[in-house]
Amino acid sequence: MIHTGWGKRITLVAAIALIAGACSAAPAGSAGGSGGGGGGTITIGGGFALTGDESALDLPAANGAKLAVKEINAAGGVLGKQINFIVHDSQYKMDVTAQTAKQFVEQDKVPLMIGYTDTDSVLASGPTFQAAKIPFITVGATSPKIPSQVGDMMFLACFGDNVQAAVGAEYSYDKFGHNAYFLWDKGVEYTTLLGAYFKSRFTELGGTIALEESYDDKATDFSPQIAKIKALSTKPDFYYVAAMPYNIGPIVKQFRAAGITGPIVGGDGYDTPDLLTVAGSAADNVFFTTHALMDATGGTDGIKKFMAAYKTEYTHDPENAFAALGYDTVYLLADAIKRANGTDSAAVKAALEATKDFKGITGSVTFGANVHVPQKGVTMIAVTGGKFTLGAEVVPQKVPAP
Repeated sequence: MIHTGWGKRITLVAAIALIAGACSAAPAGSAGGSGGGGGGTITIGGGFALTGDESALDLPAANGAKLAVKEINAAGGVLGKQINFIVHDSQYKMDVTAQTAKQFVEQDKVPLMIGYTDTDSVLASGPTFQAAKIPFITVGATSPKIPSQVGDMMFLACFGDNVQAAVGAEYSYDKFGHNAYFLWDKGVEYTTLLGAYFKSRFTELGGTIALEESYDDKATDFSPQIAKIKALSTKPDFYYVAAMPYNIGPIVKQFRAAGITGPIVGGDGYDTPDLLTVAGSAADNVFFTTHALMDATGGTDGIKKFMAAYKTEYTHDPENAFAALGYDTVYLLADAIKRANGTDSAAVKAALEATKDFKGITGSVTFGANVHVPQKGVTMIAVTGGKFTLGAEVVPQKVPAP
């Protein structure tokens, strides 16, 4: 994706500790490391909203990335060099995001970049990295348009919104029915695109939209939308809501309080503890697409191993799949650095484009010369009994064009 209100409750002490820890996850050193010999460091920049509305996704992503850096360095580093991971907090403010992008380039002189879980932040920072010819892998920004908007140095470690929206449409059409209510946040790129892709695929299948509405990104009262739903002559089979993490909890809670009990479906913006803490038991019968199920018992072997390591490092389970995406992104970039024999811009770009079936814990990644968005499977989560459970592992039958 993508953004959330959980981040607002991070204490100042915790935020300061994380920011300090992010920069000490690996030994400090020069931004060099372009050669293949031992010694020295390889510097990687990490842009994340450690505080602010997007921190519910970015903070776990940053922690996952830091864990990967620690593991790689403990195993001898990359090409005999330790990774120097520099993190700056963008605060989920687009002006700060743009400023920190310049800081990464002009002051830190990073040769490589990862970060962000939302499209808006990538669009605010990406052009700066592109102009400096710095390969940049976004951890979780899911717009499939990003590489064409930013440039040839831009890669995604995650699937595109057109893929997860297609899964949401096909799954709902098969499981819930052919008549949907459709609501989307009109203030954010992620929700705008996700909603449009859902509508395209759902109507292509033969589904009908009983009512389509949008809301302002900062909205907190959804009674106007609820009133219109109540006025419908025929109750929709399900409710597709393209929402940010900080909105979905209040939306679900208010819908359920108004007696709207049908399935609520959406994208990876729902993958936040806020959904359960804000909506409580009302979150049951909610379904959403995301990148992996964080389940220490029912997850894959890779997920189980990652969860154990994450809990050892941070004393709690991964908050969501974005922690795993951050982890995967560092290993994906490290793999490309090895094959490029250093951090030369053109060599790393070529190595990334030559990536074939890289085995990440959130799925396999394959790129190409003109394919910078991986075609990964999608995990459908069903909220049952106040817990995230596996609804399905799905590859869509057809994907809308970006």
